[in-house]
Amino acid sequence: MLTLSGLSVALALALVPGAAGALKDGECEVCITFLGKFYQSLSDNDVKFNSVDIEKALVKTCKDARGKENRFCYYIGATSDAATKIINEVSRPLGSHIPVERICEKLKKKDGQICELKYDKQLDLSTVDLKKLKVKDLKKILEEWGESCKGCAEKSDFIRKITELMPKYAPVAAKARTDL
Repeated sequence: MLTLSGLSVALALALVPGAAGALKDGECEVCITFLGKFYQSLSDNDVKFNSVDIEKALVKTCKDARGKENRFCYYIGATSDAATKIINEVSRPLGSHIPVERICEKLKKKDGQICELKYDKQLDLSTVDLKKLKVKDLKKILEEWGESCKGCAEKSDFIRKITELMPKYAPVAAKARTDL
């Protein structure tokens, strides 16, 4: 009798959905943020929630994606150079209005790299001393803005380019800076 009750308890615990597949805080940051913005843009643009239309919109959105979001698009197969295509693992659930957290959980099971993506920490351009940053960080700022610095050979050239472009890309930071 005791083994029968132990077996039924084990069976009951196995059938109860646990938090084993649930995402931890900060996990799948890029996936959740990107798909959340994408879902909102679908709603705002009155796109039909079927797999074909969602896939077309996702590929179009991924063409403009940069940085970690572009890497996420690559992993799900929404870029032209992607090796695998699991884009339907995103489009079908979105078409059924499944929460993006659940979609990202399923994507994590397919490809663990998707949830390893994290956004880089954003610099506060209004207070940071550009002269103390590394050239690599200065290049990253320009890359995030979609700009490049042709002919820049020294750190001062990158700093000059950033300060020239700051009113265009970060107007609040440009106004707050006192060393311009």
